[in-house]
Amino acid sequence: MTDPEIEALRRGAETPVRAGREDIAGVAEDLSASFRSDPQMDWLVRDDHRREAARLALFRMLLTAVALPDGVVTRPITGGAAAIWLPSEAMAPGPMWQELRTLPTLLGITGFSRFGRMLAVREAMDKHHPMDRPHAYLWFLGVRPEAQGFGVGSRMLAAGLAEVDAQGRNAFLESSNEANVPLYRRHGFELVEEYRASPDAPPLWAMWREARPAQG
Repeated sequence: MTDPEIEALRRGAETPVRAGREDIAGVAEDLSASFRSDPQMDWLVRDDHRREAARLALFRMLLTAVALPDGVVTRPITGGAAAIWLPSEAMAPGPMWQELRTLPTLLGITGFSRFGRMLAVREAMDKHHPMDRPHAYLWFLGVRPEAQGFGVGSRMLAAGLAEVDAQGRNAFLESSNEANVPLYRRHGFELVEEYRASPDAPPLWAMWREARPAQG
């Protein structure tokens, strides 16, 4: 990306816009690129010539089935980054028919050999998610690789937390990359737990942020 493009992305990250269904393709591409080297994605997405397409299909499915109907998806107006926030109240398990409907897509994403890994990650995240207190859940925050290191993610996070503070809500996330833990700490999150979906899985860092008064 050119310097002007990076600067436009940085400005856009400070005041991100809400994405709609017409933005699914672009948001999915940005998040898929952002998580290309993510340890959790590396572990559970199929490891063959279909990996890139599988990861993109995963984000398309999550956006279509969960993020847009139940949460808030934001991105800079230029694209290049995205955040997905879910209210904890919307995280109850869906009906069985919905689970069965997504099964062929999930198998295409993981392949048969890694389908158990996806189930293990889901079970572990459900087990360790603090559902005893309402909160805003930062499900995903991603910046395309070529735009990383310029403060885009930090600006997206600050903008999202400003909305969370305005609602007087706590916040929760799981970081799949230890290098991002200091970023979240700078924005008020505290590490509460480190866990793995299985002994051979990469770790997840669960982080909590108490509700804060909105800035005047």
